[in-house]
Amino acid sequence: MKDDFDRNMWRMLADNLPVRPEKPAAVDQGRTASYAELAAEAGRVADWLARRGIRPGDRVIVHLRKGIDEVAAMFGAWKLGAVVVNVNIRWTPAQLAYVARDCRARAVILPRNALAGLAGDHALPSGTAYLVQGKAEGLVQGADPWTALPADSGSAPDESDPAGLAMIIYTSGSTGAPKGVMLSHRNIRVGAISVADYLGLDDSDRLLSVLPYSFDAGLNQLTTMLLTGGTVVHQPLTMPAEIIRMAKAEAVTGIAGVPPLWNQIVRLLDENPTALPALKRITNTGGKIPPNILELLPKVFPGVDIYLMYGLTEAFRSTYLPPQKFAAKMGSIGRQIPNAQVFAIKRGEGIAGPGEQGELVHAGPLVSMGYWEKPEVTAEKIRPCPELAHLIGDAPVVWSGDLVRVDEDGDLWFVSRMDEMIKTLGFRLSPTEVEDALSQSGLVTDVVAWGGEDPDLGQAVHVAVTYLPQADQAALAAHCARAMPHYMRPQRFHAWDGAMPRTASGKLDRPAIISAAKAATARLTEA
Repeated sequence: MKDDFDRNMWRMLADNLPVRPEKPAAVDQGRTASYAELAAEAGRVADWLARRGIRPGDRVIVHLRKGIDEVAAMFGAWKLGAVVVNVNIRWTPAQLAYVARDCRARAVILPRNALAGLAGDHALPSGTAYLVQGKAEGLVQGADPWTALPADSGSAPDESDPAGLAMIIYTSGSTGAPKGVMLSHRNIRVGAISVADYLGLDDSDRLLSVLPYSFDAGLNQLTTMLLTGGTVVHQPLTMPAEIIRMAKAEAVTGIAGVPPLWNQIVRLLDENPTALPALKRITNTGGKIPPNILELLPKVFPGVDIYLMYGLTEAFRSTYLPPQKFAAKMGSIGRQIPNAQVFAIKRGEGIAGPGEQGELVHAGPLVSMGYWEKPEVTAEKIRPCPELAHLIGDAPVVWSGDLVRVDEDGDLWFVSRMDEMIKTLGFRLSPTEVEDALSQSGLVTDVVAWGGEDPDLGQAVHVAVTYLPQADQAALAAHCARAMPHYMRPQRFHAWDGAMPRTASGKLDRPAIISAAKAATARLTEA
């Protein structure tokens, strides 16, 4: 097994060439690339990087719309031995410039319309190499058009160390400046091997790729397909109707999503049932799906295996609930994935047992290399666990900051971020509990709960909600009075007009939502 771990990222693509060169590796709308064509396109990028003086270990930013070119750009950098920094196409020029400066990127691969934003305060250092997707006419001096790249020279790939740095994934930075999580070639490869194992993936699979490659779960879809010789089908638009149309047209066998996306897809399919005969499995990560949506999943996806998963970028992938447990344990995040070690820890006491809660910690070969040039922050997040010394010695673990509950069978249930617990009337309340209870009303789509300071309660429960048509605060408050204990009931409802903001990975942007609701309340108070 260790031999499988010890291969670099270029090999993940190249190992397919002797056995399936003509098989489709990646599909865009209107374009398909075989494994041989994808490798040749990556070779063109690697040749360009070499001509521009990029060397192994240099950082290369890939800032492209989801598609074949994005994959070729990443693997072109890996062929050269460079470090990929995938910056989501939705990030602003200011965010892109910050990342480029922070990681000292030597090259940026981006669409033509994004190049203009890198000027003035957002200009990158002189000497940065630019490869631009789009027409060649009118490009600024020093930028090279992708369309003019020569054919692949067939140059030998760099023999990158599997334990070396392969990729930096930057967090969204919603609560401060983005931090870059460093992943080794081995981290990414072990993640692909582990997920392909428990999902039962093989070369017959066609996965619909909706989540961005700048998000570890989205990246894992690509890597599992290349590892097993399958096909990744790109769906850059997150519109539910378009996702279902593409899934049916391309006969995809798997779809991965995050809770806000599943919320929309399930509501659409409940109103407009659509047969997807090729679909074998769906997966969720990035948070908990509301209970009412969980209950509808088997109805709208009959006969499809449902995998509930949990992960964090600093440990890549962590836990999953096998589909045969879904009906009995709807909402559980299950247990550790293959090749991982996951525990619930009660600090200063030991490992949490059945019926107890603890902080989720993650050990093993999926633990990342830490944060780019932030050793102090890394040491806070990734450090030994005294409570596990008898099992793993002083090996570093990732302290997730997530509180989980252990049930009688040893399966885990997400409770809350430890720093988001609401303390009201002497109770410690999880925002997730409140959100689940409100979702069960059938009156709301998006909902976010938090605690606001209150002189009488300690903290009062606040909720931001997007109401469904014909629903209002009075109806929701009546549901709360019927279904929730007194200490859990919201004291303040913040109506949100339209869909709530998402992060680049599609999750609800909780800090932005809470901040906006507080600001709106402050304005009303001042008025």
